[in-house]
Amino acid sequence: MTSPLYAMGDIHGRMDFLEAALEWIRQDGGDDARIVFLGDLEDRGPNSKEVIELLSAGVAAGRNWEVIKGNHDRMFESFLRDGTLTDPQIRSGIGWFHERVGGLTTLESYGIEEAGRRPGAEVLAEALEKVPEAHSAFLAERPLMLEVGDLLFVHAGIRPGVAIADQVEDDLLWIRDEFLTDRRQHPRLVVHGHTPVDMPFHFGNHVNLDGGAGYGRPIYPAVFEGTDAWLLDGKGRMPLVP
Repeated sequence: MTSPLYAMGDIHGRMDFLEAALEWIRQDGGDDARIVFLGDLEDRGPNSKEVIELLSAGVAAGRNWEVIKGNHDRMFESFLRDGTLTDPQIRSGIGWFHERVGGLTTLESYGIEEAGRRPGAEVLAEALEKVPEAHSAFLAERPLMLEVGDLLFVHAGIRPGVAIADQVEDDLLWIRDEFLTDRRQHPRLVVHGHTPVDMPFHFGNHVNLDGGAGYGRPIYPAVFEGTDAWLLDGKGRMPLVP
């Protein structure tokens, strides 16, 4: 029998949703369940610091957890590195501090107030004092994807028709339409987040687990046994089929 593998989509600073999802997984698979987190740990929600602390401490302690990098993780990492507020993949030109992106709420979770009204160098200096080095290192070290059997876990998706080994970071963190609208079978079933939907959904060649935690909707984790999939809630498993 294939061992269950659990996954959850974007958390976006919602510790309440994360704790509920972890409890549902514990009820289904026990304390040592293998869990893949699909990135975007921070921004928008109020508890980014607490989310990063929980996951980074769990990984450091040897929990059976694997955390993949998301585009918001890269933006936070970039800001901590040199104060960068923009990502070339945001075509509209809005920055990490914009309310649609949510970086200000992340900084507030670390006790950094009114960052959008202060000189950037001053905010960065405070961030480097208040954000633990372990948090910034954790974000920088996140892998871009994880292959497990017939499953590929990644934050945003892949470039269709390109070998997995040849995928590039910008696509893995940011791709949307070219991936989401392509109905061809990929080398593996792609499990991802990044593009919020009302509920996690199985599209046949990919499974989108971003149920919209960044917009106030609960995190429903999935459990995979091979490519068979179910969603979890407080009542147990619900089939997740195309």
